Amino acid sequence: MDLEKAKRALEDRLEKLGVRVSKIESDLRNPGSRDWTDRASEKENEEVLERLNMSERIEIDQIRAALVRIREGNYADCSKCGDPIAPGRLEALPYTNLCIDCAE
Repeated sequence: MDLEKAKRALEDRLEKLGVRVSKIESDLRNPGSRDWTDRASEKENEEVLERLNMSERIEIDQIRAALVRIREGNYADCSKCGDPIAPGRLEALPYTNLCIDCAE
């Protein structure tokens, strides 16, 4: 496993998520319409944005934790059992901290 490549990919994803979260938060801060029917639709949109924002913040936290594991030298080790995480799993989900057995 190429740790530098993994680190760059995680940092790139972190940067993209940061931009998206900033945009979502900006959209959520903007005042809505005064029209009741428009406001109801905007409320639905806000709820979707809030869930998306939460999901992306969770991913940001997971990426930051993966970057710490890279620095500490235990990136490819399962946090639960200590066994190696399969390279294919790390490629598919680069911020995972669990091997496939522990994830199930």
